[in-house]
Amino acid sequence: MNEPLTKMRLDKWLWAARFFKTRSLATEAIKGGKVHVDGKRVKPSKEISIGSRLEITKEPYSWEIMVLALNNQRRPASEAVLLYEETPESHDRRQQEVARRRAEKEALGQPLRRPDKKQRRQIHRFKRAVD
Repeated sequence: MNEPLTKMRLDKWLWAARFFKTRSLATEAIKGGKVHVDGKRVKPSKEISIGSRLEITKEPYSWEIMVLALNNQRRPASEAVLLYEETPESHDRRQQEVARRRAEKEALGQPLRRPDKKQRRQIHRFKRAVD
């Protein structure tokens, strides 16, 4: 009775593949031009099939993927990654961005503790002086 899917709505697939937490977020991203199918801007109702090439941008990251499978239900992340294959170039770019952001965070350093009341007042005075 359960026939394998041949086509599926783009917004539903993005949700099932766990790129977006809800279908409405997936729809907003598609309408906002953050998702392209085969290099073209599309609508959320666009039917995709196995072999479709998607470009997904969620600042600051982007993915270039090939659809390997379709699934009507949202499954665990371990199963969701089986729905697509990311290109090596896309994976390398994303890893470089992760490393860059991690290095920036480490360069800033973390304060040893939160500012006390006196220090907060000094910060507020400094901010008002700058504005």
